[in-house]
Amino acid sequence: MSIAYVLLHSPLVGPSTWAPVAQRLPNAVVPSFLHLAEAEPPFWPRVAETVAAAVAPLPPETEVVLVGHSNAGRFMPVVVDALDHTVRSCIFVDASLPARAGLTDAVAPALLEVVRRKAEGGLLPPWSQWWDGIDLAPLFPDAETMRAISDEEPRLPLSFFEQPIPVVAGWDDRPCHYLMFGPDGAQAQGDDHKAADARERGWRVEHMRGLHLHQLVDPDGVADMIRTMG
Repeated sequence: MSIAYVLLHSPLVGPSTWAPVAQRLPNAVVPSFLHLAEAEPPFWPRVAETVAAAVAPLPPETEVVLVGHSNAGRFMPVVVDALDHTVRSCIFVDASLPARAGLTDAVAPALLEVVRRKAEGGLLPPWSQWWDGIDLAPLFPDAETMRAISDEEPRLPLSFFEQPIPVVAGWDDRPCHYLMFGPDGAQAQGDDHKAADARERGWRVEHMRGLHLHQLVDPDGVADMIRTMG
């Protein structure tokens, strides 16, 4: 039996956020969601179809470990449902969790209000322009990586953030895990509501000291953790 690691990037950024980790994992697949910037709603079927098309060339006996970062976690149920290959496990890497049933908001309600204020002509500026550069710089290992990631970011339509995503029943009938990035110590254990939610669902939760794009800073460590969890 072989295993493929399918790394889902947040649609707010690009597939390069997973590139260093993909180089360190066997049979890594990194679907690109950059085309969503030119798409029309609903968006979730396009996400699911994109992953299914990227996985389709794998041998039928290959089992898939789905790994979603950040906003990609919200699409995990529809991605699981779209795949013909066996999904061995789902790993959420510092990611948003889907609702337990019904519909998942594309972004948290508080962030949706921020997004609506930033939209111009129905489009959002690239994600890195939402924030002060001084605040963003610590997320990256160096200025060159920060520029490369920023240059790849799409301008998503506001409608992307306003479309709910269905939660397909039975998607989590397989091991699910949560890998959080954050500070050490008690703060790491108590301040992340997503990690707390994952524990309540009975998922395995692991922690790595780092910020939201830690996979760019320590790709070796993140790749090792994904292999261990998957």
